Amino acid sequence: MTIQEFKQKARGMKIAVVGAGVSNLPLIRMLAECGADICVYDKRTADKMGEVYDELCGLGVETVLGENYLDKIADGTEMVFKTPGVRYDVPALVEAEKNGAVISSEMELFFETCPSKIIAVTGSDGKTTTTSLIYDMLTRAGYTCHLGGNIGRPLVAEVENIKPSDISVVELSSFQLHTMKLSADIAVVTNVTPNHLDWHTDFDEYVDAKRAVFKYQKPGGRVVLNYDNDITRSFGEGRDGVVYFSSSRLLDDGYSLKDGKIVRTEGGRIEREVLDIDTIYIPGMHNVENYMAAAAAVEGLVEDGTIRRTATEFKGVPHRIEFVRELDGVSYYNDSIASSPARTTAGLKSFGDKKVILIAGGYDKKIPFDDFGVVVNEHVKKLVLVGFTSEKIEAAVKNAGNYNNLPIFRCDEFKAAVEKAREIAQPGDTVILSPACASFDLFKNFEDRGNTFKDIVKAF
Repeated sequence: MTIQEFKQKARGMKIAVVGAGVSNLPLIRMLAECGADICVYDKRTADKMGEVYDELCGLGVETVLGENYLDKIADGTEMVFKTPGVRYDVPALVEAEKNGAVISSEMELFFETCPSKIIAVTGSDGKTTTTSLIYDMLTRAGYTCHLGGNIGRPLVAEVENIKPSDISVVELSSFQLHTMKLSADIAVVTNVTPNHLDWHTDFDEYVDAKRAVFKYQKPGGRVVLNYDNDITRSFGEGRDGVVYFSSSRLLDDGYSLKDGKIVRTEGGRIEREVLDIDTIYIPGMHNVENYMAAAAAVEGLVEDGTIRRTATEFKGVPHRIEFVRELDGVSYYNDSIASSPARTTAGLKSFGDKKVILIAGGYDKKIPFDDFGVVVNEHVKKLVLVGFTSEKIEAAVKNAGNYNNLPIFRCDEFKAAVEKAREIAQPGDTVILSPACASFDLFKNFEDRGNTFKDIVKAF
């Protein structure tokens, strides 16, 4: 179905949009423009929505707001576009579907109507950097690319401007993938570790959501998978078009690390050297793995020379081990994107043998911290904790077998935590915000948290 065909179909249709956040606003504008009968359902009040509510009124869109906003959604609704944060199986949506409504999302509509090749990246960690690398490599190679999904901007309202010869590169979260019935032409799964267990019913459901990025792939598609992760390695069993990458072993076929170089192997032999990892600007073995995944994704589209230029010139993505400043001999880094123990672990390891002062803690996603406690004792010289998970992280560190009286400081407020890190730092130290938790206890999102950290540090 083309986007023009959808717009014709939507004219006069009674459509409910659940959530008027960033991903759905362009969709609401498009639906209003094509003459749909729209009602926006949002848990926020008009006052909390602010300018968004004013815009909806200007578009002539009906709104149902407040605590019980979904109570009447099943009444006569023909189609529902839900925000990724709302589960498909909430009773109101189940009832609407029983009454004949089609349940969809902005991203599902994009996949259904996009005329170009789609490269999609998901994973528990590394998906934003890998998505950005793929986009950078393709644009350097001369392709017209469109970046969106969980990064960049919502693309559904721009589908009319996307040509078949273009390439769309999207980052997808488990929330977005949860109800997907279409998959990308080239799908990348960086890794899968426990995450978002406060939202998913269990880890199996989370894994199944990640699998959707390639589950419905058409013949001729490609799936790029991390061989070193047990779950992603199992994703490739019995499938065609799988390309593995590994930083721990030389694969018979795929992308591997050999003598400090990323190499492409085929049929048990090294076919070519792709990239010297010493030329990669952004630090850490996890970023070497991100380059392997990106190189596998753009294989046949981008020459190795372009990949090498990206390696030397790509400076990373904000909030991902982002250097903020050096003050009084102390270096400050913002790794606010690290909203899981696995991601913070990768960030800590990127500093090699150097132990850092870590600021961690935040919203509890019901992820266990047992293994993380061991990592903290190995890589951290002083630990500053803030947020809902402070007590759990402290317990994990102290209960770890390698605990050796690591200095731990707990703070009630975020600013106090950053100031405490400065107070206990000495010349030559590194302070890093890498929370291992989501931000929703104190902030709107991880960007808000990272920007607040940078503002505090720059004001010292």
